Amino acid sequence: MSLAQRLLAPAPGWIVETDVVVVGSGIAGLTTALRLAEATPAPGSAGLRVLVVTKDVLAAGSTRWAQGGIAAALGPDDTAAEHRSDTLIAGVGICDEQAVQVLVDEGPAAVNELIELGTRFDRLGDGTLSLTREGGHHKDRIAHAGGDATGAEIERALVAAVIDSPGIDVIEHALVLDLLPAASGEIGAVTLHVMGEGQRDGVGAVRARAIVLATGGVGQVYSATTNPAVSTGDGVAAALRAGAVVRDLEFIQFHPTVLWLGGASSGQQPLVSEAVRGEGAFLVDGAGVRFMQGQHELADLAPRDVVAKAILRRMFETGEPNMWLDARDFGAEKWRVRFPTILATLNALGIDPVSELIPVAPAAHYASGGIATDLHGRSSVAGLYACGEAACTGVHGANRLASNSLLEGLVFGRRIAADVLAQVLPGAPLPELGVDLRTMGLAAAGVRLLVQEEMSADAGVLRDAAGLSRAATTLQKLAAQRSNDPRTESWEATNLLTVATALVAAASRRHETRGSHWREDHPDRDDADWRGHLDLRLGPDGMISSDYRPINPIADPSALTTEAVTS
Repeated sequence: MSLAQRLLAPAPGWIVETDVVVVGSGIAGLTTALRLAEATPAPGSAGLRVLVVTKDVLAAGSTRWAQGGIAAALGPDDTAAEHRSDTLIAGVGICDEQAVQVLVDEGPAAVNELIELGTRFDRLGDGTLSLTREGGHHKDRIAHAGGDATGAEIERALVAAVIDSPGIDVIEHALVLDLLPAASGEIGAVTLHVMGEGQRDGVGAVRARAIVLATGGVGQVYSATTNPAVSTGDGVAAALRAGAVVRDLEFIQFHPTVLWLGGASSGQQPLVSEAVRGEGAFLVDGAGVRFMQGQHELADLAPRDVVAKAILRRMFETGEPNMWLDARDFGAEKWRVRFPTILATLNALGIDPVSELIPVAPAAHYASGGIATDLHGRSSVAGLYACGEAACTGVHGANRLASNSLLEGLVFGRRIAADVLAQVLPGAPLPELGVDLRTMGLAAAGVRLLVQEEMSADAGVLRDAAGLSRAATTLQKLAAQRSNDPRTESWEATNLLTVATALVAAASRRHETRGSHWREDHPDRDDADWRGHLDLRLGPDGMISSDYRPINPIADPSALTTEAVTS
């Protein structure tokens, strides 16, 4: 039995039935669930049964960590066409142009829907939205809340709406394990490991007509990341085991301004939002030189891959372990009002940004790739949808434009709900499961640290053939060291190992530097041979295979038809 045919968990001890299960409680998952639950049912129907399962508590989705804001053409001098242009430029030639068109066209209405839901964005004295600018944007189009607590405010509003919705049930402390196929071929159930939920404790299964993975990112494959500890790529790994296509996983964005806490620091690291630079802060080296001048037309507000690479180059040139962010001109009041969360974090660590430079360095931040989906969030496997950072809609290309991620989860969550509502009938019979529940050997819990160390050393910001070969060899050896210890730590370690193996396979094959994928041995962008996607699959031999799919630009954006979802 191969890895692709084995399962992480033994046979479930309990089974729950619903129409739709949404895995994840960030902006993508909760938006999907709310749109499904709020839909007007057909005459004589009670509406769809919706179940949200989340790895932590409901309010602990990754969305709450977002500082900067949500991007949309909301200002009077801004347009969807300009937002589209900035997104395509940041994506370095491989964005799905139809997906981008969907994002920028439907974005403003989706944000306004968030406001109607109760999200309290910051406003100016005249009551209009306070909009700021971040890297790669040519207009002020970032709506923010609580200064630098946008994600927390959006999460608050969404969670409150879910709690108030009689059509949504919730299971907390649930780790997604496997996607089980129905006898007819589509995905028919998801297995979970639940802790402390009474009769739903231990390994169980949720049978459903549609399954939506909104499980967040994969940042924990690296030693230092802005992602929370739960971001272990569980949804992406489960989708690979289920036979789904995962796309463009080599494009891991490293945020350029993560607080540098010393070379020995690991795990989740504090982020210093790009919005700080959007408000006028700038980068300097240890001698006070503004090294971003002349690097890009937007200087310190260049796209994230440009800034991250420039920081690393300067670190190599000077021998310094970090660079510095200078925001001393803000003054105490601006820090207190505009960036209270970041200010509190810095002060707690003994840094006073009013009078001191802020030490920063790049760290793993966001996966631009993920489970491949179409414009309606459908994966390559029937019955399975994906949304948010777990998905690859094609919006981000090789490098996500700042603050497009929250908008992507919002827009495509709405589109998934519309597609599910058009196809899933409330109360229809659930598909019969047709899977042999034999379990695979798990990775030992301690493998997690070894995976993170190897990925940081050889598959991080700087990559080359020799390092990627070392990474592949090390991961293969770790995969051979199987354990029979079914618990959260070993399941997460197995998922990280699976995702890391796929990431290294993609990074090894792409022989160019593009966006957030930087190959020192192939330093140039190569549109002749590499303007396209890498589709990854887990084969019957347990190995990752990749297929290259070239893409062509759409000459006339006005000809796009995207079947817009209305509010």
